[in-house]
Amino acid sequence: MNYLIEYQWGIFITIEILSLIALLLFGAIRYFFDKRKLSIGFIFLFIALLFIEGILAFIIYRMTGEFSTFQMVIIIFLIYACTFGINDFKKLDRWMRGKVGKWRGKELLTEKDYEIIAKNKDPKYVAKKYRLSSFIHFIVFIIAQSIFWLLGTDNIGEMLAYIKDFSWVESGSAENSPYPNDTLYAIGILWGIIFIVDVIYSWSYTLFPSKRKDN
Repeated sequence: MNYLIEYQWGIFITIEILSLIALLLFGAIRYFFDKRKLSIGFIFLFIALLFIEGILAFIIYRMTGEFSTFQMVIIIFLIYACTFGINDFKKLDRWMRGKVGKWRGKELLTEKDYEIIAKNKDPKYVAKKYRLSSFIHFIVFIIAQSIFWLLGTDNIGEMLAYIKDFSWVESGSAENSPYPNDTLYAIGILWGIIFIVDVIYSWSYTLFPSKRKDN
């Protein structure tokens, strides 16, 4: 089983390539050949590959006893696929059906699709949607960071001390920080920056709403 550790990134990249191929085949069969039932099989294949990635990360963790960048990258991929990725996929699906439908001279969008498209032109609906996604990101971020800090601290009091004084952020390493190692330190800091940017971007739709799009 040592070859899993040695070639873990190669295996991960291979699985990701196969996942991309599965999505491309799904699109080709669904949109260009109009075989919807057959295309669903490639979605199940995509989900199976995600499941295999999760198993791979767990096996390597059990073998090494360490939570490394490899596990974190896979967890991020899985969280995205199971949350925001679903919405992004649905949005891409509607866009593809609209474009291919015009190209083929055939209506591929449903009444429900048009209702969703109309909602996405409403600034109030868009602002509400981004507030919800920001809240979900906040919950996931707090849970993940809490786990990281629990691994790197001895008690709640120590964690609170780090919250009161963020000078450790400037150190550039896990030493004298609430993180157990440099890998989780780098991930935690990077995720923190991404979280702040996401909050600013998401709430900009509420604080600075755009005009309704009618076209």
